[in-house]
Amino acid sequence: MSDGYNVAVVGATGAVGTKLIEMLEQTNLPLKNVKLLASERSAGRKLFFKGSEIFVEELTAESFDDVDIAFFSAGGSTSQAFASEAVKRGTVVVDNTSQFRMDKDTPLVVPEVNKEALKQHQGIIANPNCSTIQMMVALKPIKELAGIDRIITSTYQAVSGAGARAVEEIKQQSREMLDGELPENLTAEILPVASDKKHYPLAFNALAQIDKFAEEDYTKEEWKMANETKKIMEDSQIKISATCVRVPVITSHSESIYIETKEKTTVAQIRDSLEKAPGVVVEDDPSQQVYPQALNSVGKKETFVGRLRQDLDIEDGYHLWVVSDNLIKGAAWNSVQIAETLHEMDLVHV
Repeated sequence: MSDGYNVAVVGATGAVGTKLIEMLEQTNLPLKNVKLLASERSAGRKLFFKGSEIFVEELTAESFDDVDIAFFSAGGSTSQAFASEAVKRGTVVVDNTSQFRMDKDTPLVVPEVNKEALKQHQGIIANPNCSTIQMMVALKPIKELAGIDRIITSTYQAVSGAGARAVEEIKQQSREMLDGELPENLTAEILPVASDKKHYPLAFNALAQIDKFAEEDYTKEEWKMANETKKIMEDSQIKISATCVRVPVITSHSESIYIETKEKTTVAQIRDSLEKAPGVVVEDDPSQQVYPQALNSVGKKETFVGRLRQDLDIEDGYHLWVVSDNLIKGAAWNSVQIAETLHEMDLVHV
C-alpha cells in the first residue's frame, strides 16, 4: 500500500474538475503530487490547490507518465482518446463520463453500495450518472432490508448538470423575464440539449427532456438510470423506469422515488435502515415541515432522504424523496471516494 500517490485531474478547469480539486483538498487519500490537465485552450491557467498555485498543463498521452490515479471529467471523447493511454502507463483511471459505464469489463461503482466491484477493475473505474448515484445510496439499505422488485423515479435535475454555459443561460433568461421580456423572446441555445434540434427557455419553466430521445421514447438519461441501476445492483430483472426533468435550480438534484419491496417491511424499519446507512442523512419530520431541500444540500457530500411513506394502495409500495449535490456526491466526491476505497483495499497498483 502506497504512502502517497501522484494524482492528475483531467478537465481541471470545468465545473466537475474544480470540484474534484476541492474534494482532493479534503481527502484522506495520501497525495504526493497533483497535476492539473486540460485542453490546449485552457493550458497555462493558474489554479490553486491547498493554497499553492498550479499551472494547468495541456493534456497529452505523456501527461500520465508517473501518474498513479487520474480523474477524468472532460467529456466522453477525451476519455475515449486518453483513458487507455493512461492505463498503458500504469495509471488507474476514475472516469466521470458515460464512456465506460456499461462496458462489461469496467466496474461501475458507488462506494457505499458496491465497492467489492473494484476488485475486478482492469485500470478503469466508471463513476455512475449523478442521478443514479444518489438513488443507489438511498436504495441500497432498503434493498438489503427487504429486497426491491420495482423502481419508478421522477427526477428534478439542476441546471449545473448541463454545464456552466447552461447556468449562465438560465441566469440571463431569468433577468430578462423579471424585466418583463416575454418567454417566446428569450434566447435559448443550450437547453434542454445543446446538440438537439430545438432549444427552450428553462427560466420559470420545467423541461421534461434530459439528453436526446432514444428507444421507446425514453431519453438517454432515463435509459442511463435504468441500465446503470441494474448493473450496480447486479439485478437484470429489477423493474425500473425513470422520467428525468430539468428544473430551474442551479445545484442539487431531487428525486421522487417509488419502490415495491420483495418482502414485508414497514416505514419505521426503512427509516431505521436509512439512518444507519453510510452517506445517508434522514430529514423526515412532516409535523415540523422537515424534508430534504436542494438549497440545503449544496456543497455537502451526503445524500438526503425524507418524505418516507407507504403507498396508499400497494401494500409493499413506498415513496421517498432524495436530494444530493450533483457536482459533489453526484460526481467529484464519489470519484474521490472511489480512489480512497482503492487505497484502502490496496487496489492501486503503482
